[in-house]
Amino acid sequence: MTNPPRAEPPLPDPADPVRRKFLGFGAGAALLAALPIPPAAAQTAPGATPPSSLDRSPTMSTITTKDGVSIFYKDWGPRSGQPIVFHHGWPLSADDWDSQMLFFADKGYRVIAHDRRGHGRSAQVGEGHDMDHYAADAAAVVEHLDLRNAIHIGHSTGGGEATRYVARHGRGRVAKLVLIGAVPPIMVKTATNPGGLPIAVFDDFRRQLAANRAQFYLDIPSGPFYGFNRPGAAVSPGVIQNWWRQAMMGGAKAQYDGVKAFSETDFTEDLTAIDVPTLVMHGDDDQIVPIADSALLSVKLLKAGTLKVYERFPHGMCTTHADVVNPDLLTFIAG
Repeated sequence: MTNPPRAEPPLPDPADPVRRKFLGFGAGAALLAALPIPPAAAQTAPGATPPSSLDRSPTMSTITTKDGVSIFYKDWGPRSGQPIVFHHGWPLSADDWDSQMLFFADKGYRVIAHDRRGHGRSAQVGEGHDMDHYAADAAAVVEHLDLRNAIHIGHSTGGGEATRYVARHGRGRVAKLVLIGAVPPIMVKTATNPGGLPIAVFDDFRRQLAANRAQFYLDIPSGPFYGFNRPGAAVSPGVIQNWWRQAMMGGAKAQYDGVKAFSETDFTEDLTAIDVPTLVMHGDDDQIVPIADSALLSVKLLKAGTLKVYERFPHGMCTTHADVVNPDLLTFIAG
């Protein structure tokens, strides 16, 4: 018995867009097939997997600390320029310095900022979230890049990190120090620091972080961090979202432990040991690190400290008032 002839399916209309894509792909494939195959691609060692562009991971600038932690850093500007090293606040990342890094790179400086361990693009390790490790990690970046005659600028928690770095690791490498809205000498209220904030304030930070970190990290920038809770404030949704983005990139464990690091570390001995010129910048409407128990005390402990107070500026003044902060930094650095 003879099978009936099969009906051939109708050919697609050449004017059809799907048809045109198919024809284009077929022509491209034929052209590729006709090209000579390079020897490296034509032969693969027995048992080896052929290389693929899909297997390649994007490269990042990182160093590995002595205790095996990967630390991400940015390094922009001419290598011949004087280095400026930025230390970010809790619970953010090096991205919080973008306004300053772009400004100073454009002026010919070499600008460096790293993500603190557990934050941003650095490894989300469970241990070492204290000022000694923070300062040692910063030192590892500085030594890896062999930075000398550097300016170190720290904001908030980063001000504590920069203070400890300069006091314990920076001899011979540091030209000047800047502390902006910084946590030294010590934030928490103690017998020797009666003007500090009660421990209950920081316990509440930890409670809210553990309960609903995502919401907590919207509430902080929406309100006290940038002074957006003040009457007449020009609220920026983009700034709020960028704060939230940076905070949520980091690890909850690192940020939880970091509350103790920034609130309970006593930097008194570090401040008294620093002998390089130091500019202390602080807004008098800082709702996160009150000026009376931070900048006003720190400048008295520094051997070569200068205080500059900004009327009605908030904690996040490097973002909200970069047009004022950046030129003032330049004046101090270049002076």
